[in-house]
Order: sequence, then C-alpha cells, then structure tokens
Amino acid sequence: MKSITYDELKSGLAKELIKKKSSFSILGLSGKISNAVELIEDQIENEGYSCRIYTYGRIAAAGGTLFGGITGLLGAASAIGMAAHNLATINPDFEVAKHLVDSKLVVTYEK
Repeated sequence: MKSITYDELKSGLAKELIKKKSSFSILGLSGKISNAVELIEDQIENEGYSCRIYTYGRIAAAGGTLFGGITGLLGAASAIGMAAHNLATINPDFEVAKHLVDSKLVVTYEK
C-alpha cells in the first residue's frame, strides 16, 4: 500500500491514486486529520465515487461499554448510530479509516 503525506494529498497525488482505484495511507496528520478527511472526501466524490468515513477501533470501544449502567446506554446508542451510518453509506467505493492514535488515514478501495 502506498503512503503519502498531507502535502502530497493537497498537491493532487491522492486524486491520481483515486482515479487508479488504489488503496493508500496518508501519514503524519497530527492536528490535520479533520482537514485531510474533508480533502479526501471531496476528491473521492469529485471523481464520482462514494465513500464511508469512520474512526478505526470505534466499534470495539462501543462494544466494550455495553456491559454497565450509563456507559452501557451510551455504548448501545453509539452502536445504533454506527449501524445507521453504515446503512446510509452502504456499499461505498472507498472507505476512509481515521487512525487517531497514529495520526493517519487509510483509504481503501472496496470494489
């Protein structure tokens, strides 16, 4: 899988990879993840593709909270929200995983 930087994302390299239906990662996004998500989403949609954006590891975190009191209610609500989001973005061309701990995005072509 090819890795690019935020500057390469802004320069149009990601657009080329999207056109080729390639999977790739965008590294070194400390403090820039939100901007990078907006840029990559725009680039994917401008090429006529659909995408699903999600936070990596979020499902596991929500599942871990299902077992107790108020956190169980929050975990259940979070799981319902994720399920609704997955239905709204069913069968996307690309998935964009936000790896918050590693400050990176992983863009995967799904079809």
